[in-house]
Amino acid sequence: MSDLPRIEVDAIHRIVDDGLHNAFTDLAKFQGRFFLAYRSCPEGHMIFPTSKIHVLVSDDGVNDWEEVFCFSVPSRDVRDPHFLLFQDKLFVYSGTWLCPLADSDERDMNDHLGYAVSSRDGVVWTGPTMMEGTYGHYIWRAAAHGNRAYLCGRRRREFAPGQDENRRELIQAAMLASDDGLIWYKAGLFADGYGDETAFLFEEDGACLALVRGADPVPARLSRLRPPYDHFDHVELDRNVGGPLLARWGDRLLVGGRKMLDPDHPVTSLYWLEDDRLHEAAELPSGGDNSYPGFVDLGGGRGLLSYYSSHEGSRRGVAPCHIYLAELRLV
Repeated sequence: MSDLPRIEVDAIHRIVDDGLHNAFTDLAKFQGRFFLAYRSCPEGHMIFPTSKIHVLVSDDGVNDWEEVFCFSVPSRDVRDPHFLLFQDKLFVYSGTWLCPLADSDERDMNDHLGYAVSSRDGVVWTGPTMMEGTYGHYIWRAAAHGNRAYLCGRRRREFAPGQDENRRELIQAAMLASDDGLIWYKAGLFADGYGDETAFLFEEDGACLALVRGADPVPARLSRLRPPYDHFDHVELDRNVGGPLLARWGDRLLVGGRKMLDPDHPVTSLYWLEDDRLHEAAELPSGGDNSYPGFVDLGGGRGLLSYYSSHEGSRRGVAPCHIYLAELRLV
């Protein structure tokens, strides 16, 4: 649409380049400083107990990033860290797989479990703490509304046993709620099949817009929920959005994620969401294994976006893979 602004990429900074596979970012501003979280692993994208979650801090969001915390969980793969500002704390949530034994490649979605770390000042951190109520759920992005926090929990329907993680029609997406950020319970269900990575965005009246990644043969969807979140309706989009971001930038809705319209050239793309449609706004330097952005609105038509990509590394889902920060501007 002609009245939608263009997004200009003013600068790209390579924040992490250490020879490991670095991926799955998020970005937040807390108490006047900027925080970036990502997962690293020497072995690559897949499920390994050598994975770690890193939390970096910068005063201006561009320069002098320093690590303030790092964690792992024994015998588990930690990945997909996401921030939540809730009850004057900065939380970092990670979904985890139970790693298979050395002589086995079996893993089970029912062994998923969420972990959290948190800080009141961004300096002293507690955790990782097991998140009660998340066993059997792969947790993803969180959002707060009022006195509660909410997150996406992907799970197998009725926690059915067996190795059927690729039977996507059996994968539900639940909205989990918490009063303290650590103990969770079911608030509602917004996908009874083909559930996947989901970003939430709340309106003042409690209505929630959920952007569900999508899985073949079902594309990304917009689900709408209203309190008490026991009913949803959805609209299918025209593509998948890998590692979806859904955020407000000024008075508009920004979507980011992996675009794979050409399966040989996946890229991290940005869109405006308007009238239940995605309108392409920018592509970031990227390729191979990439996407999973985080975003902070700086005001005045400026923003910061974190993401990862292997286009300057392995070009695949193995090390090396780098973390990037993009300075964005509306024109």
